[in-house]
Amino acid sequence: MGRLPGSEGGELMEVLLTGHQGFIGRHLHRALEERGHDVLGIDLKHGACDAMDFFRYDQDGVDLAIHAAANVGGRASIDGSPLAVATNLALDAWYFQWLVRTGTPRAVYFSSSAAYPVELQQPGDIHRLVEDDIDLNNPGLPDATYGLAKVTGERLAQYAEAEGCRVHVLRPFSGYGEDQDDCYPFPAFIGRARRREDPFEVWGDGSSTRDWIHVDDVVGATLAAVDQDITGPVNLGWGRATSFDQLAGYVTAAAGYTPRIKHLPTAPQGVHHRVCDPTRMLSFFSPQITLEEGIRRALDS
Repeated sequence: MGRLPGSEGGELMEVLLTGHQGFIGRHLHRALEERGHDVLGIDLKHGACDAMDFFRYDQDGVDLAIHAAANVGGRASIDGSPLAVATNLALDAWYFQWLVRTGTPRAVYFSSSAAYPVELQQPGDIHRLVEDDIDLNNPGLPDATYGLAKVTGERLAQYAEAEGCRVHVLRPFSGYGEDQDDCYPFPAFIGRARRREDPFEVWGDGSSTRDWIHVDDVVGATLAAVDQDITGPVNLGWGRATSFDQLAGYVTAAAGYTPRIKHLPTAPQGVHHRVCDPTRMLSFFSPQITLEEGIRRALDS
């Protein structure tokens, strides 16, 4: 498998992109079109096509499929609507069946950091998650039904590969950007800082950590993985542990004020530490946008 054509004047491709109106999907759509590819976008938003129906009935296939559609909706949705989130199991199953049925030769599957066992993400010393921490034959307990669907999807990706479809499996950590829905922590913090809220609310006790990666770097790493035919699952992150109290401090300092932090201990929090070892990603892609730069961009947007 060679470099994904298009960006340097090579052969253009027909690319299927599910969830093309979602957060990562919007940015991928633009990047693929800038390369000159013919992108077929599928998304439920605004009454558009249901990806599950497409996968059930389409017989044509494409040169490259990128599956970015998923039912997520932030931590409150993951914890509060587990059955709705579990519909990702069916969506992903139909995706892999469609890949094999149509003979689509190359595909991207967005797994998630939520696929990692929650036992490795508890209070105490930070365990930087490495790809081999997930044994698909004995994966441990992932994070809620969202993580369960992603672990299952990775197993299905192996079956699709055995049938001849090259599947690039990526595990993004905490993706963020200027145009993300405010049900996620980063844009919620940006909104509070813009309004100069004081006290500044932080869910939990503020000591939980996350590994933030800008959406532009998620897109860059995704295309680089396809270009360079990177095999196996790959973490997408910086390996930088940032607590929610630290994030609040960075955001409010960039906004020019110092509020009192008000912790909400009963709010949904998720696992305590979620930070990656990015070594495998760094072998083919280096992220460019630091958290501080991402905060500045979001406040200025």
